[in-house]
Amino acid sequence: MGADPTTEPYRWRWLILVVMLVAEVMDLLDASIVNVAGPSLEESLGASSVGLQWVIGGYALTLGAGLVLGGRLGDRYGRRRMFLIGLAGFTLSSLLCALSPNIELLIAFRLLQGTAGAMLLPQGLGLLRENFSGPELTKVFAIFGPVLGLGGIIGPVLGGFLSEGDFFGLGWRSVFLVNLPIGLAALVIATKFVPRKQGDRTVRVDMIGASLVVASCALLVLPLNQGQEDGWPLWTWLCMAASVIGFGLFALHQRRSAAAGREPLVTTGLLRKPAFTVGLGGIALFFGGLIGTQLVLTLFLQIGQHFSAGDAGLGNLPLAVGTAIGGAVSGAVLADKIGRMVLQIGPLIQLAGAALLWFELNGLSTDSFSIWDIAPGVVVAGIGAGMVIAALFSFILAAVDDEEIGSASGVLSAVQAIGGSIGVAIFGSVFFAQAKTGDFATGFHHALIVQACLLAAFLAITFLLPKKGRPEEEQHGITPTASEDSESSSVGSGAKQDVTK
Repeated sequence: MGADPTTEPYRWRWLILVVMLVAEVMDLLDASIVNVAGPSLEESLGASSVGLQWVIGGYALTLGAGLVLGGRLGDRYGRRRMFLIGLAGFTLSSLLCALSPNIELLIAFRLLQGTAGAMLLPQGLGLLRENFSGPELTKVFAIFGPVLGLGGIIGPVLGGFLSEGDFFGLGWRSVFLVNLPIGLAALVIATKFVPRKQGDRTVRVDMIGASLVVASCALLVLPLNQGQEDGWPLWTWLCMAASVIGFGLFALHQRRSAAAGREPLVTTGLLRKPAFTVGLGGIALFFGGLIGTQLVLTLFLQIGQHFSAGDAGLGNLPLAVGTAIGGAVSGAVLADKIGRMVLQIGPLIQLAGAALLWFELNGLSTDSFSIWDIAPGVVVAGIGAGMVIAALFSFILAAVDDEEIGSASGVLSAVQAIGGSIGVAIFGSVFFAQAKTGDFATGFHHALIVQACLLAAFLAITFLLPKKGRPEEEQHGITPTASEDSESSSVGSGAKQDVTK
């Protein structure tokens, strides 16, 4: 439900859109901009491979673990208030990251940054729906896609430019400092022009459920990051087993809360839909593999082939170009005509790209290597990924009732972020296991094997999804039957259908 069409539209509503886009782009940049700063962090702070994985994946971990809670806090305390708190926290934590004297504090501040992002991002679409309606709201969401896509593409490029430029001798620290002027300007505009609207203090925030999610995520990602370094001791396996139990307890707690008449974090009806719960697994598998291989590509270029940070950032462009092509073909041509099959063709094309990349890596000459030696395989893999990204959320949401779209979108976005964090941990461990011996091509080969396994599992899952996707306008909850609760909890699937999250 958007703004009331019978009332006079808010005069400054388009400034609200600008502020929301700035916040979303800041999130996308920070999810990928650090990838190319790895060698600089290694040199400046003495970061180990595990430390680099935590700097990159820790942000996505706390972001994903807190997204659904952030939406409920906006319901209770007001979206404007939580947006301003999240934006201020995100900007401050970016400054703290830039000032970090050691890798331990940098990791801690990245976790804090992800937490602030989880408070900030869920408020955006709710604020837009409060101030736009009808055709204008459709235009708003039409603007979101290209802008956010651009944000995902320029992240590694901008990170490489800032790190290599070493402006004012700041090196990698400028990667975080770039958020300061952007965040402060957005904070001033939001404070002045985003209208006040009280939250609903009768909304109960399920802190027990939120704590179970955070603890379960930490118990899963911690051993995945540390296991390779420590030789996979017993505690790593116990932690992963405990995380499975934790997620099970969360699902049980949500059902009991609903049965007792309390408001759960997640609409319990979603957990009874096989297509939706299976779809969560598909989201985690797909984005874990996608983000993990993107990280390995960047590490291979910088550490294995001694690319500068700027060149490594540009080296991600073939993947971005392929993803854009695949998304355009899927969205404009295939999804409506062949339905679910687009989700099955996409991973097959990705597998073909991975196979081509495998043979390209076999024939590399370290003396004359250029990005063009592996660009064909990367582009083909990107085309397959783009086909899936453009359609995946709509097919999972096709199994969801209209009044559940908001909660479902929040959960899907959270699982996407957590899946990316797990992908960083797994693929980073696989690559660095070989990189320590100097065999970088073999490390990339092993990463491709892991990706192939994840894609095969994802391909099997697609057969359990609905045959037709939900129309785009319904994904954004602008159907007349969408409830207010659906609006306020929504993180927005359209805002997260990007390769870098």
